[in-house]
Amino acid sequence: MASLTRIVRDVGLAEELAQDALVAALERWPQSGVPDNPGAWLMATAKLRAIDLFRRSKTLKRKHEDFARELDTLQAMPERDLAAAIDDDVGDDLLRLVFIACHPVLSTEARVALTLRLLGGLTTEEIARAFLVPASTVAQRIVRAKRTLSEARVPFEVPHGAERDARVSSVLEVIYLIFNEGYSATAGDDWTRPALCEDALRLGRVLAELTPAEPEVHGLVALLEIQASRLRARTGANGEPILLLDQNRARWDHLLIRRGLAALDRAQRLGGALGPYALQAAIAACHARARTPEETDWRRIVALYDALAQLVPSPIVELNRAVAISMAFGPAAGLDIIDGLASEPSLRAYHLFPSVRGDLLAKLERFDEARAEFERAASLTQNARERELLLARAAGVTK
Repeated sequence: MASLTRIVRDVGLAEELAQDALVAALERWPQSGVPDNPGAWLMATAKLRAIDLFRRSKTLKRKHEDFARELDTLQAMPERDLAAAIDDDVGDDLLRLVFIACHPVLSTEARVALTLRLLGGLTTEEIARAFLVPASTVAQRIVRAKRTLSEARVPFEVPHGAERDARVSSVLEVIYLIFNEGYSATAGDDWTRPALCEDALRLGRVLAELTPAEPEVHGLVALLEIQASRLRARTGANGEPILLLDQNRARWDHLLIRRGLAALDRAQRLGGALGPYALQAAIAACHARARTPEETDWRRIVALYDALAQLVPSPIVELNRAVAISMAFGPAAGLDIIDGLASEPSLRAYHLFPSVRGDLLAKLERFDEARAEFERAASLTQNARERELLLARAAGVTK
């Protein structure tokens, strides 16, 4: 897909050509056998289909000539050299495709759908199931995204300078959004969707290999690796949520933790101040290094949240900082910050705000207020498992 997109400069057309080549393979290979290099065969077939298409279009005459010359050159190569030529381009082409799929001209929903389709390899139906929306909605998003990219004449290239920085941020945002939806599903009957986490993690690892000098890419990978290490421990035998401090740490995946710590170290060794993802990874690393909840270095976590709040101030960061402060200095200190956020419009419908407030009120033995907050949080969440947890906490608050 990435190599075809480089050649035809159109994501939608490249996808059609790739699908045509796959159909041709399904028709021919059962009789002729699988060729020695299936990838080269598919690529050559797709290019021939593209040539046929361009020949029928007078307006694309120049592309046809350029493309035909390129194909002639490739066909003149021995098969081994042809495969090597294709493979040499895959890394760069894949990176270009990542930047196209996450182009800011697209809405966030469109970026997520297109990224999972082109880079994650998910079908429209799989994306729809993952985000609990109708398949027709996802299909429309993908069609509109391709049309928007085509109409905007988005070049198939990796941007440079300030535009590259902005696009890297967009790519990281999309990958993080996909992971978070898998880590804490916003709706539905399951609290986690590990398959989405795996897709995001795979995309992050690929991006890190393609952009080895970008510290924030390694910071994001570190964050995802460490967070993913807890997935098995986040739910019980019946799918019920298990909060961080209650988890069986023996169930954490220590291979993922080691990979995450290595990625964080790589981000730090690249120099400069830590970015938002690397700071969050450093917070996750504090939890990962603690053998028991009591060993958690909450004062360091507070310091990291202080840095994060200065770098990317937001009510959500402040809410998390309040939790860390409550663990380091007592629930009253955290509640003071929480109450200062009560007028924030973005938190009014955010279920974790009353959930956190309820937790701190319960620790301060203000039980009636705590119960009301847990019930309010349960009414705001769209996730069935999380609602059950919050209602159980409300019922469990006793004087």
